[in-house]
Amino acid sequence: VLNDEPDLSGIRVGLHDEIFQGATPVLAGVDAASTYCYLLVAEQRRDADTWGVHLLDAAERGLRPDYTIADAGRGLRAGQQAAWGDTPCHGDVFHIQRRSEGLANTLSRLAAGATSRRKTLQAGISRAGQRHPKDELLVQLEQARHTEAQASCLARDVRTLVHWLRHDVLALAGPGLATRRELFDFIVAELMARELEDPRRIRPVRVALQNQRDHLLAFAGLLDVKLAAIARGHAVPESLVREACILHRLPTTSSAYWQRWSELRARLGGKFHVLFGAVHRAMASTPRSSSLVENLNSRLRTHFTLRRHLGGSYLDLLRFFLNHRRFLRSRRAERQGKSPRELMTGQGHPHWLTLLGLGPLQPRRA
Repeated sequence: VLNDEPDLSGIRVGLHDEIFQGATPVLAGVDAASTYCYLLVAEQRRDADTWGVHLLDAAERGLRPDYTIADAGRGLRAGQQAAWGDTPCHGDVFHIQRRSEGLANTLSRLAAGATSRRKTLQAGISRAGQRHPKDELLVQLEQARHTEAQASCLARDVRTLVHWLRHDVLALAGPGLATRRELFDFIVAELMARELEDPRRIRPVRVALQNQRDHLLAFAGLLDVKLAAIARGHAVPESLVREACILHRLPTTSSAYWQRWSELRARLGGKFHVLFGAVHRAMASTPRSSSLVENLNSRLRTHFTLRRHLGGSYLDLLRFFLNHRRFLRSRRAERQGKSPRELMTGQGHPHWLTLLGLGPLQPRRA
């Protein structure tokens, strides 16, 4: 009853994901702003019908977000489309970045292994002394050098492409959507050009990037709209607003940040601080990953570890606890000392033990 009380109409961005306890999928949904968990249920399947039914139930409680963020799960996305129609489902940049970096790390390890084999052969030949050019060990060494050069070049190129993807294309502070699309297509084309060198590892990542481009870059389109509105509202060129956005890429401890900060302030004059604050708020209100629901999953794992089976009553109690327990600390000042329910509804509530009917808390004795 307590779980179903809050009105969910204030949720603007929903984060969806699945976690497994053994072979049992657990469907999870979280509010991006308040971290309130509005969906936590174990099911036998995670297909479109299962997701659709639970999203329809949430819609009856007022949930109708502007958009959601999720990974590329087919059942999840098909269920949302069936339940909510045209509500967009943006791509989660966290999963694709981790997958791309995993590819780059694997290729780097293979290159390091090729270097080790070459050094081992070279050391063996050095100990044996001068040999005939057609000796088998010298032939193997030449082949090892060729393999090392090829593997090192491939690892270096893929590492560079993944770096561009993370810091130039999928970063929140970056160029406009059109430029990001060009860079994204360039990275995919370069991966395809190197795919023959290691198709088993490169092709899955390249195909995933190619199929998810529009979903992964959807956040950039929203940010473009917000920055354009800021430019109109403050009567300044949109290029200056974009510079204020890109300035957020630099750490505030660097001299380059303060040099560009001073230059931008000189060009904007008295409008600088208000505009810079507006850009910061626009970026903070544009999530691009489902990291909060991933964080929820990591917290759930602690409670799942000692349980072979998950019952509905246990998950209901767990969701109640997570939604009504107040944060002792948080990097965001507005969250500290408040529960996810208080953050979502703006209304206070008693301690979660009191809500369960166990009476008011007693003062702690010295």
